[in-house]
Amino acid sequence: MAPRPTLEQRALVWPLAGLVAGAAGMLTSYAAAMVLTVREAPVVAIAELVVRTTPGPIVSFALKFLGAWNKTLLLSVMAVLTVVLFWYVGAWARRRWWVPVLVYSLMATLAAVAVLLSADWSGVDLLPVAVGYVTWLVVLSLLTEPLRRADSVPADEAEPGSTGVGSTGSAAYSRGRRQFLVRAGLLGAAAVAAGVAGRVVGSGRRQVEEVRRLLRLDVRAPRVPAGAHPDVPGLDPWQTPTEEFYKIHTAIVVPAIEPADWSLRIHGMVEREVVLGYQDLLDRGLTDAWVTLCCVSNPIGGPLVGNAWWSGVRTADLLAEAGVLDGADAVLQTSQDGWNCATPLEALTDDRDAMLALAMNGSPLPIEHGFPVRMVVPGLYGYVSATKWVVDLEVTRFADVDAYWTQRGWGELGPVKTASRIDVPRSGSTVAAGPVRVGGVAWHQHTGISAVEVSLDGGPWQPMELGRVPSADTWVQWGGTVDVGPGDHLMRVRATDADGVVQTPVERDVLPDGATGHDVVDFSAEEA
Repeated sequence: MAPRPTLEQRALVWPLAGLVAGAAGMLTSYAAAMVLTVREAPVVAIAELVVRTTPGPIVSFALKFLGAWNKTLLLSVMAVLTVVLFWYVGAWARRRWWVPVLVYSLMATLAAVAVLLSADWSGVDLLPVAVGYVTWLVVLSLLTEPLRRADSVPADEAEPGSTGVGSTGSAAYSRGRRQFLVRAGLLGAAAVAAGVAGRVVGSGRRQVEEVRRLLRLDVRAPRVPAGAHPDVPGLDPWQTPTEEFYKIHTAIVVPAIEPADWSLRIHGMVEREVVLGYQDLLDRGLTDAWVTLCCVSNPIGGPLVGNAWWSGVRTADLLAEAGVLDGADAVLQTSQDGWNCATPLEALTDDRDAMLALAMNGSPLPIEHGFPVRMVVPGLYGYVSATKWVVDLEVTRFADVDAYWTQRGWGELGPVKTASRIDVPRSGSTVAAGPVRVGGVAWHQHTGISAVEVSLDGGPWQPMELGRVPSADTWVQWGGTVDVGPGDHLMRVRATDADGVVQTPVERDVLPDGATGHDVVDFSAEEA
């Protein structure tokens, strides 16, 4: 005779049915998105909607304290909330069949709205949402049908004081549970197989990666200028390796675009609209330049800055071809994923090497850095200039546009501030007392750095040696020797730009237009 299941045991399988049905819907939705090469699967679309609608101060807080982990945390929170919701959907299904239908409908509606609010959506982008929604309803129905049938069998009279059910109810429950387990196993396996198959069949990113790997661009290999790197052991390289270059963007899943499918439209306040393809840029011939990029969210002494060799087509030439009309003062850049920024027109048309970049450090752009084409503008923070996967340039006026970050409280123009950083010695390190080699970087793109000084324990400012640089658009590495006695020490650094303006010691947060203040490191010195 089968043991009598308690009422609690009977109730437990219903939430499990909700979890299996929920997971099946998510997997089939993902599979459909992969097969259709839809970048924004429903979960991704919802996550990016959250990113787009999050107020600026919260975004600033997340970038400051979570850094590159902010998207991981967002997806983790979404996963936990989804698991909890699916669990309760299964529990509610036992008594109120309409509750799962309502919850699934609301979730599908949210996903559909997120897709519709994304950039360049089409009807096919909604198919993964529909697939997931139908899967939820069908799978939950198939899983709960045997459980509902078992619950409908009247329980025999239980022994006095027992919380179990009688033999007839026990047998019906056992049959229903076996059917549930078989169906859950088969449907779960089918959903997993669909997800794996979708990834194999429709992995657009892998295809784009292969196209990028085989792409051969006629660009010059980068050569670090002689004397750019001071003789300071432990100093980071003057040229930032591509794999170490910082990455900040709002995309949960970055766009994967083949060069043959990419085009750029230049329009708005121009004499003639210009549309360019990837080959059109190559046919014009590429220019090269060393340019340092930095993020407005970089705290004093932070890592969100890098120097690379960029190859591309100068924006000044393209805008001259379009013929900018009088009265324009901005260019609204738009990415394939819908992100946008407004850039001062002057920065794209003066003598600086603002460009549509196709290559980074001598190789085609990595996908994460904007392949096939991104914008590079010396002297401006990335939030107003460095659009990755750029597909649209609208010549306009600042008064007529609202860009992504300026809507969230960030400054409109975004000029880079003078900044400096100590890289040697590192905070918390221990050095030998006596003459100590120190070094770091300083930058003020499109203006340049004329001097760097350090102060030990509040003492007088001591001048440092500057490395050679090819232009004012790159950072400058600096180095020197400081006499350090035994004990604990604090060292700060400041830079003076090429206009003679000394870096301010006033500490300000990154919001609204970049942090200010002096970088300070603490270290200890011991007798050798």
